[in-house]
Amino acid sequence: MYQFSFLLALAHRVTSPHPSPQALPIYVQIAELLTRDIVSGRLIDGQRLPPEREMAVELGVSVGTLRKALRDMGEKGLIEAVQGSGNYVRAGGDTGSVYAMFRLELMEGGGLPRAQVLSLDHMDKPADLPAFGTSSQATRIRRLRSLNETIIAVEEIWLDADAGLIEESTMSESLYATYRKTLGLWIQRAQDRVGLASVPDWAPDDYAPRPGDAVGFIERLSWADRPDAIEFSRTWFDPARAVYVQRLK
Repeated sequence: MYQFSFLLALAHRVTSPHPSPQALPIYVQIAELLTRDIVSGRLIDGQRLPPEREMAVELGVSVGTLRKALRDMGEKGLIEAVQGSGNYVRAGGDTGSVYAMFRLELMEGGGLPRAQVLSLDHMDKPADLPAFGTSSQATRIRRLRSLNETIIAVEEIWLDADAGLIEESTMSESLYATYRKTLGLWIQRAQDRVGLASVPDWAPDDYAPRPGDAVGFIERLSWADRPDAIEFSRTWFDPARAVYVQRLK
């Protein structure tokens, strides 16, 4: 049975009192969060969701918004609507999502990724970056990352200039979704290296670990439909609040 307390937690995740102007539409947030909970095993195959009106009230959204999210998941084979019975989880569907490559989760599992842009600059690539792309310039994006309302990481993303230029006004919380919509780029694969590193000196005060503290560290190279990687990113995550998860099928 889908726990009522967990439904209340879900409501807190998608009804932030201070929504980001880059936030995904509410129905997408609901679908993404439920998808991540299916992947993490918090929702299991065959599990019946609460009645739609009950879910909508607890989430603080209209029944129409909730149904749009469930319909989106149904098209991916993740939810089955049974006439007169309700909505059931189907774990064998397409769990790929705009956050499919986001590997950080809360300690208890899952969590809806959120992002706050700290800075965006177009600049020459510094010498300490690995080789990627074909240009000597790149867009650098620094962000503060959260899962639900818990701040878990700071990240720095470098997008090769030849891949195209993006501006903060065109960004959504999912950069990969932004790449698709704005630049026509589909990230097809990524290579992660996970270890430890010191928090950078530009980390904001909102991030609990302080500059110089040792935290979890992820370096990622990402490829689209071209031989060279087009993006390099670095993420410093708080190991007291989040874990790196890689699931194999």
